Amino acid sequence: MVRDADVARWRLRSQHLVRPHVGSAGEAVSSLLAVQAENPGQAAWAVASRTRNPDQADLGALLDDGAIVRTHVLRPTWHFVRAEDIGWLLDLTGPRVRRVTGQQLRNAHGLDDRSIDRAVAAMMEALASRGRLTRAQLAEELLGRGVPASGQMVMILLAHAELDGLICSGRAVDGEHAYALMAERVPAPRRLDRADALAELALRYFTGHGPATERDLAYWATLTLTDVRAGLRRVRDRLDSFEHDGRTFWHAPADAPGEPQDPAGHLLQVLDETYRGYQDSRWVLDAAGDVPRTRVSAVGMALVDAQLVADMRRTIGRDHVRFDLRPYRALTRPEIEALDRAARRCGEYLRLEATITLP
Repeated sequence: MVRDADVARWRLRSQHLVRPHVGSAGEAVSSLLAVQAENPGQAAWAVASRTRNPDQADLGALLDDGAIVRTHVLRPTWHFVRAEDIGWLLDLTGPRVRRVTGQQLRNAHGLDDRSIDRAVAAMMEALASRGRLTRAQLAEELLGRGVPASGQMVMILLAHAELDGLICSGRAVDGEHAYALMAERVPAPRRLDRADALAELALRYFTGHGPATERDLAYWATLTLTDVRAGLRRVRDRLDSFEHDGRTFWHAPADAPGEPQDPAGHLLQVLDETYRGYQDSRWVLDAAGDVPRTRVSAVGMALVDAQLVADMRRTIGRDHVRFDLRPYRALTRPEIEALDRAARRCGEYLRLEATITLP
């Protein structure tokens, strides 16, 4: 019989957070299809932690080259996505999410459709004439073209244009996230008709995130259950499933993990795909029910054996990184040692001395 803890361990293997890790950042992003990237530094570690030899230059080079883009897709937030996947993913998921940004621009900032189109056109002109620009630089360009541009409005406007496939991440400017025209960064995006896109989405999600439920995928991609089921029907013969806790869980054909997993400990942002990649069945990460269900979204996670054991806050100093842990229960010596190893692995990636602290 499959238990919550078994599902959680299985997901860590599907997501390559335990061995076998993948060989590169590109493989990590591809296997997950998209990786939430709201916090660039933490998201970079989310990708690197799934690779055999975590290296900051790996993902950085792919972002510079445009092989991976950081843009709004799937939900109203940033994701890392391969350039070859961004076209069909935006076609499939962008329209529903764009309704959200459109409402925000209209209701919170008083823009009508004509004003939104004018502001987007001005932004596109600025990028076409000057190339990559940061958000602050784009705000200046908008003001110079007679478009009122408060900080919050510009942020939502940029997301709105990203969801329409007009702009995406460009090469960083002095280490700061910058924007560029999508047509220049991804000149020949891969397109799929809707039925094929739903099928590919279902196959890739349940392979890279499974075991997971239909409702998990509907949340992850901001789609209806009808859409999810239509895609699943096309690929269910390439997946396996089991019943657990009144739900059907879909996954790539494989047996549940049987041996202890390595590494046993993980220190991750709460936006990591192992948490944010699910909603319907997210709490398999807490089989014992130790975690308050009113968690602060900015707090990180400490996992041991695929179970949440503590809140985590990461602080980076000049020559060190510190992980402050607030356990949900008393931790055993082996659990502390597993988290210490997780801290040192991240420290090696950051080239910083790493320590963990406990109350």
